[in-house]
Amino acid sequence: MGALDSLTARLVGVDSDRSLSSRFREARWQRFVATFPEIAEMRVLDIGGETEFWRRRRSRPARVTMVNPVRQDADEPWIESVEGDGCDLPGGLGEFDLAFSNSVIEHVGGHTRRHEFAEQVRAAAPRYWVQTPNRYFPIEPHFVFPFFQHLPTGAQARVAKVWPVGNYDGSGHDLATMRAYALEVELISRGDLELYFPEAEILHERLAGLSKSLIAVRR
Repeated sequence: MGALDSLTARLVGVDSDRSLSSRFREARWQRFVATFPEIAEMRVLDIGGETEFWRRRRSRPARVTMVNPVRQDADEPWIESVEGDGCDLPGGLGEFDLAFSNSVIEHVGGHTRRHEFAEQVRAAAPRYWVQTPNRYFPIEPHFVFPFFQHLPTGAQARVAKVWPVGNYDGSGHDLATMRAYALEVELISRGDLELYFPEAEILHERLAGLSKSLIAVRR
C-alpha cells in the first residue's frame, strides 16, 4: 500500500476500525444506543445499509431488514436484505419499530426524491434515525477535499480526477465520468433536514467544534 492509499484508509477506510470515519461511526453508534436503549428488542428497517455495518456492532437489534437497489449478502439469521428503492419501499416488508439510515439521503437525487425518502421513513416506523453529512462542514466527506461541495460541477470533476484522497479514484477516468460521480452526491444543510423531517429533533456530530454531520431523530 502506497502512502496515499494509506492516508485514504486512515481517513475514510471502511474496513479499518482505526480510520477516522470508523471512529466517528462507532461514536455515532454509542449515541444511537443511548437514544434507543431498547435496541435489542427492536425490528429495524435500514434504508441503504450494509450487512458488515451490523455485524460489527457489539449490540444489535432483534431483526434488521435492509433495503438497497441491489440485494446484499446477508448470511446472518437476524439480517434480511431486500432489493428496492428507499424512496418507494417495496410492499410486504412487515412492521418495524425503527427506521434507520446512515449517509443515504444525500445520494437519492434531488429535492423531490429526498422528500419521498423522508415520507417513506416516517411511514415505515414510529421512530427513526436519519444521519447525513452537513453541507456546511468545510471538508466534503466523500471526496475529502475542502469546500468541494461548493465548487461548480466542472471544477469538481477536475479536482476529483487528480485529487488522490477520498472514496472516488479519478485515475483512468475522463472528466465526464468524474462529473457524474460528483453529481451523485448532494449534501444538505440543517434547514433542509428540518424541511424533510419537521417533527424531528436535529442532533449534531462535531469535529473541532464544527458540525460535521446532522441526525434527524424521532424518539
